[in-house]
Amino acid sequence: MARENRPQRKQDQDDGFIKKLIGINRVSKTVKGGRNMRFAALVVVGDGNGKVGYGQGKAKEVPEAIEKATQAAKKNLISVPVVETSIPHEVIGKFGKGAVLMMPAEYGTGVIAGGPVRAVMEAAGIKNIRTKSHGTQNPVNCIKATIEGLSRLKTAEEIAALRGKTVEEVVG
Repeated sequence: MARENRPQRKQDQDDGFIKKLIGINRVSKTVKGGRNMRFAALVVVGDGNGKVGYGQGKAKEVPEAIEKATQAAKKNLISVPVVETSIPHEVIGKFGKGAVLMMPAEYGTGVIAGGPVRAVMEAAGIKNIRTKSHGTQNPVNCIKATIEGLSRLKTAEEIAALRGKTVEEVVG
């Protein structure tokens, strides 16, 4: 019964966000008295319904770094247009030397993506997509390239409104 009296952790009482921890790096600084250890965390947060963001946090302890990264990710949420369970069109996201090609896929394909890109897609609620990472394999650059590509997606309705046409004229 002691379990009921324990205060719950903040992550257990969260507001419906999907949190994916991408990586934790231990960094050390050598000073006169020895080495100072710190931790850097990379987290992706999404609501599983078209909103996704990433954040980085640094602290002396791992849980503090993860919490800082989660708060930063919640501040950087972007909205992603999801058509059925995929993206509306093909897009290439670029950041630095990294590029991520994202292609819509039919129902039943699943998430064909590697490591950090997969975490972003799952947090955004995209269930069917094909991706390919080019250039760097650095998780930070892969996530930034993916987020940049997702932020450039537009639905047929948005393109039709920009052109002053109906959706039928744009889609054909």
